[in-house]
Amino acid sequence: MIQELNERSRQIFRTIVEAYLETGEPVGSRTLAQRLGIALSPASIRNVMQDLEHAGLLYSPHASAGRMPTQAGLRIFVDSFLELGNLTEDERRSIEAHGAAAGKSVEDLLTEATKQLSGLSQCAGLVVAPKTDKALSHVEFVYLGPGRALAVLVSEDGSVENRIVEVPAGLTPSALQEASNYMSARLGGRTMAEGRSRILSEIDERRAELDLLAAKVVEAGLATWAGDEERNTLIVSGRARLLDDLTALADLERVRQLFDDLESKRDVLQLMELAQDADGVRIFIGSENKLFSLSGSSLIVAPFRRKDERIVGMIGVIAPTRVNYGRVIPMVDYTARMIGRLMT
Repeated sequence: MIQELNERSRQIFRTIVEAYLETGEPVGSRTLAQRLGIALSPASIRNVMQDLEHAGLLYSPHASAGRMPTQAGLRIFVDSFLELGNLTEDERRSIEAHGAAAGKSVEDLLTEATKQLSGLSQCAGLVVAPKTDKALSHVEFVYLGPGRALAVLVSEDGSVENRIVEVPAGLTPSALQEASNYMSARLGGRTMAEGRSRILSEIDERRAELDLLAAKVVEAGLATWAGDEERNTLIVSGRARLLDDLTALADLERVRQLFDDLESKRDVLQLMELAQDADGVRIFIGSENKLFSLSGSSLIVAPFRRKDERIVGMIGVIAPTRVNYGRVIPMVDYTARMIGRLMT
């Protein structure tokens, strides 16, 4: 579509969008004439604005107002006209300092990076990463009552996770202890993913020296943890920043719905899928992403990678569609690259 516009139309379109992103207000022909700095009559400018409106790139919120970009217009502006700024040295140092990995867990690193990105961009920061699989030192099953036991996983770094698992009826304390000893012996120093296949193979081939009930406890525990692998770590920082520019009650309700969706982690897996084919920053404006369509927000995200180049997560911001894309995109890109280096 942009190829069909002549140079004058392109210049006017670009100026309107830049003015809108700065002010959030509709742009009229008089303001536009002052910004253009070229000799064009208000009537000529209005004619071009009408043509851009007919093309679906601009719209007028009400009859006497100026023009604002549509979602399609914003997309064309980002793809064809956007000029990216450069991070200042202070911004680079700030991102690096908050991402210093010494003594931090991966989740702490991601939390700090997201908070910093939120503060610098004045948007809500967001990161999605797979749940980390830590090396274990000890596994214990604790009887809770008929059909239920608490599985306690102690990691080598001292962290503890608890899961409730279903266990067979008639379970004896000795069978539960047998299952605990068996799991601890085979998982010590290994992650759950590393030890699971070995344990299941031993049970399937009847090489595991386990009582039948104890074997069922082990299998129940492994099944529970297998399902847990699909969970992702979701961290959102600076949510209140999305409320800063809202005045209409309907807009407020839409953003509140977005908060509810994020809290319940709806479509979080979809966010990871967005990053899978990305080489760098990706921008989703409004309804281009299902999760953010109702809130009228933009999502600006970049993947971060391990040393083997496999994408392990994504970080970015949730922003109003009227955001300074040229400033925020380099921040997201730099933060993602920093996390990738530190995780390597």
